[in-house]
Amino acid sequence: MAQPLVKKDDDRDDEAEYSPFLGLEKGSVLQEARVFNDPQLDARRCSQVITKLLYLLNQGETFTKVEATEVFFAVTKLFQSKDMGLRRMVYLMIKEISPSADEVIIVTSSLMKDMNSKIDMYRANAIRVLCRITDGTLLSQIERYLKQAIVDKNPVVASAALVSGIHLLQVIVILISFCNSLYILIFIYASCLLQTNPEIVKRWSNEVQEAVQSRAALVQFHALGLLHQIRQNDRLAVSKLVTSLTRGTVRSPLAQCLLIRYTSQVIHESGNTQSGERPFYDYLESCLRHKSDMVIFEAARAITELNGVTSRELTPAITVLQLFLSSTKPVLRFAAVRTLNKVAMTHPMAVTNCNIDMESLISDQNRSIATLAITTLLKTGNESSVDRLMKQITNFMSDIADEFKIVVVEAIRSLCLKFPLKYRSLMNFLSNILREEGGFDYKKAIVDSIVILIRDIPDAKEVGLLHLCEFIEDCEFTYLSTQILHFLGIEGPKTSDPSKYIRYIYNRVHLENAIVRASAVSTLAKFGAAVDVLKPRIFVLLRRCLFDSDDEVRDRATLYLDTLGGDGSVVETDKDVKDFLFGPFDIPLVNLETSLKNYEPSEEGFDINSVPKEVKSQPLAEKKAPGKKPTGLGAPPSTADAYERMLSTISECANFGKLFKSSAPVELTEAETEYAVNVIKHIFDRHVVFQYNCTNTIPEQLLEHVIVTVDASDADEFSEVFSKPLRSLPYDSPGQTFVAFEKPEGVPTVGKFSNILKFIVKEVDPTTGEAEDDGVEDEYQLEDLEIVAADYVLKVGVSNFRNAWESLGPDFERVDEYGLGPRESLAEAVNTVINLLGLEPCEGTEEVPPNSRSHTCLLSGVFIGNVKVLVRLSFGLDGPKDVAMKLSVRSEDETVSDAIHEIVASG
Repeated sequence: MAQPLVKKDDDRDDEAEYSPFLGLEKGSVLQEARVFNDPQLDARRCSQVITKLLYLLNQGETFTKVEATEVFFAVTKLFQSKDMGLRRMVYLMIKEISPSADEVIIVTSSLMKDMNSKIDMYRANAIRVLCRITDGTLLSQIERYLKQAIVDKNPVVASAALVSGIHLLQVIVILISFCNSLYILIFIYASCLLQTNPEIVKRWSNEVQEAVQSRAALVQFHALGLLHQIRQNDRLAVSKLVTSLTRGTVRSPLAQCLLIRYTSQVIHESGNTQSGERPFYDYLESCLRHKSDMVIFEAARAITELNGVTSRELTPAITVLQLFLSSTKPVLRFAAVRTLNKVAMTHPMAVTNCNIDMESLISDQNRSIATLAITTLLKTGNESSVDRLMKQITNFMSDIADEFKIVVVEAIRSLCLKFPLKYRSLMNFLSNILREEGGFDYKKAIVDSIVILIRDIPDAKEVGLLHLCEFIEDCEFTYLSTQILHFLGIEGPKTSDPSKYIRYIYNRVHLENAIVRASAVSTLAKFGAAVDVLKPRIFVLLRRCLFDSDDEVRDRATLYLDTLGGDGSVVETDKDVKDFLFGPFDIPLVNLETSLKNYEPSEEGFDINSVPKEVKSQPLAEKKAPGKKPTGLGAPPSTADAYERMLSTISECANFGKLFKSSAPVELTEAETEYAVNVIKHIFDRHVVFQYNCTNTIPEQLLEHVIVTVDASDADEFSEVFSKPLRSLPYDSPGQTFVAFEKPEGVPTVGKFSNILKFIVKEVDPTTGEAEDDGVEDEYQLEDLEIVAADYVLKVGVSNFRNAWESLGPDFERVDEYGLGPRESLAEAVNTVINLLGLEPCEGTEEVPPNSRSHTCLLSGVFIGNVKVLVRLSFGLDGPKDVAMKLSVRSEDETVSDAIHEIVASG
C-alpha cells in the first residue's frame, strides 16, 4: 500500500520543538565522557560528548575542580585520534575548560607538535589554544614560531597568530564578514587570558607590518587591528599609521572599514573642525567611491559623525546614503535610513533632499526600516507636508509593534512642538490612536505627549483635555486614569468652560475601581475650590460620594466637604483652601523620609513643620550614573519651578518678587579637587541670588559653618543684601549656601565677583564616623564669577518670526550698524553675537551655509521685566576677514530696544 502523502502545512510542532540537548544533565554527560578512555576510540561518539560538554559550559553550568580535571585528562587522550573533526573539538574543549598551570604542561607538548605540523588546520588551532592557556615562560619559548606564523603563506595560520596577539593584548575586535553580499556583524572576539604579555606582542611590530601588506583579506584586517592596538597609546604613532595607510596600501574591504574608523578617531582627536582644514577628510570622501558597499557606508557614517561637520562636508555622504535608500538589499536600506535619522537630529535641512526616497520606505516590509523612515520624515518635514504625512502614518501604525509605535509618537510630539500651528491635526491623530488597542507603555507615551502639548501650546489646552476625558471613559489602566484626573484638576478650572469636564470626572465615581474613584473625588474638589459658580453642584456630587463602599472615597469626600464648607461648617479663607488643594508640597521627600525614620513614637505627634526644607543637590554617586529623565505625566516640575519653590523657603527672599531666570550651573573649582563648588545665578527684577552648591569629597573631614564670602569690588552697582551659611557639610552630601545682592531695577547690570569658600574643618574618625569636637578655620579660593548681559534675557522661540515681527510693529524699532573686526569666519561671528545676547535662534538661522559672504540670523526672547524682544541680524564680509553687522531690534519697550544695542556696543 502506498504511503499517505504529508502536506507541507501539516502540524509539525513536535518536531520543531525537539532539541538534542533537551533535558541534558551534567552527571549523565560526565558518565558518557568515559568513552574518551576506550581503547578503540569512536570519533563520532566522542565528538557528540564534547558537544554536550561545550553546551553545558556555555549555558553557565559550573564544573567542580575534580570534575574539570577528570574531563581535561580524558580529553587529552583524544590526541591519539587522527580524525580531523574530533581534533577540532578537542581544541575547543581545552580552550573552554581552561586548565590550571599544573595541568597545562600535559598538553603543551602535543600542542607544540601540532603547531609544527604539516597540516595547516592543526597549526592554526594549536596556535589559538596555546596562546589561550599558556603562561609567560612558555610564550617566550614559542615566540619565534608565532612570528613565523604571522607571515605564513597560509592565511588561516597567519590570521590565527594575529588574532592570538590581539587576545594577548586583552582587546575586543569586531570581525566583519560578507554573507550573501550583505555585510553583517558576525561575532566578537573577546577572551581573557590567565596572564597577558603585551611587551612580547609589541616586539612583533615588523612582522605585523609585513602582514598588513598581505593579499588575504582577513590577514590584512587582523594585522591592521593588531598593529593599531600595539600603537594605541601613542597618538602620534597612530596618526602616522593612518597617514601611511590612507595612501592606498589597504585593499581588503574589511581592513578598509577598520582604517576608516581609525581615521575618524584621529580626526576627532585633532580637534580641528574648520571646513577645508580638517585632516584626512579627502580620504573619507574618496572612500565614498569604493566598489564595496560596506566601505562606502562606513565612510558615509564616519563623515556624518565628525565633530562640527558642515553642510558642504555632509553633502557627498548624504548623496550615497540616498542611493542606498533605493537598494534591493534590506541591510543597506536599514543602515542608510538609520544614519539619516541620526543626522536629522542635528542637520535636518541636509536630509530634506532624501524625503521623497524615504516616503517610499513607509510601506517597506521591514518594520524597522519603515519606522526609521517615518521618524526621519517627521524630523525633516516642513509645515506644508504635515497633513500628508499624517495620512500615510495612519495606515502604517496598525502594522507595527508597540515599541515602534512609541518611537513614532515621540517623533510626532517633537513635530507638533516644532510647528505649533498644526496642533489640531496632530492632536487628532494622537487621540485616534489612543482609542486603538495597545499596551500600557504605548498608551502612556501618547498621554504624555498630549500633556506636553497642552503645557507648551496654550491653544491646544481645551482640545487636548477633551481628548483625555474621552480616553478615561474606557481606560483600562488605573495609573493613567488617576494621572489624567490629577492633570484635569490642575488645568481644567483654568479653561473657558470648566463645567463641561464635570460629567467625565463624576462618571469615574460610578464606573471605576476604588483608586480611580478616590482620585475623581479629589479632582471634583479642586474644581469646586477654583470655580465659585460650580461649587453648589460640586457639593451635591461630593455628598453622594459619602455613601461609597470604599473608606478612602468616603474620607476624601468628607474632608473636602468640610474644607469647602459644604457641610454647613465655617469656611476657611479661599487662600487656605487653595493652598490645601493646589499648594505645592515644598518639603523634599528625601528629607521627609529621613525625619519619619528618625521619629520615635511618643505623646507628641509628628510635626511636619520640623522637617528641613533645604533642597539637597544630587550626591556624587548619583551624578556618576545619571538615569533617563521621565517625561509627561510622570515628569517632575521644571527646573525653574523647583528653584522658585526652593527660594520661597528662604525668608530673606520673600520680598524679591517673581523669579525671572536661573542660569545653568557654573563650575568654580577644577575637577577632582577636594571641594567641588558650582554656582547658579537666580535673576530677579531688583536682586540677584547666588546659589553655591558645595560638595565635600574628603571622607575624613566634616565641614561646618560653610559660607562663601563674595567681593563685589568689580561690580560697584551691586550691594550685598544677605548671606545664608550652610551649617554642616559631611562627606558626599551636597548642600547649598546663598548670597544675595541688590541691583538697579530692570537694568542689565554686569560685573565680576571674586569668591572664597570659608569653613571650619573637623577630622572624622574613620572607624566610628564621629567628628572631633574642635575644628580649625580654613578657606578655599574659588574661581571668579561674572554677571553678563545674557543673564537678563530668557530664551523663548517663536513659530513664525515674520508674523511676530510684524505684530510688534516699527514703533520701538532700533536699527544700527556695527563693525565686528577681523573674524575667523562668518559662522564664528554669528555664534559670538548669539552668545552675547543670549536669545533663541529661530527657523534654523544660526547655521551659516559654507562659503557664504552674507547671512541673516533671527533671534527672539524675553527681556527682564517680561518684555518680548525680536532681533534681526544681517552679517556681511567687509574685506577678506572683517565682518560688518546690521542690528535691527523690535520690542514692546523702547528702553529694551536701546538696551540690546548697548549690549552689542559694549560687547
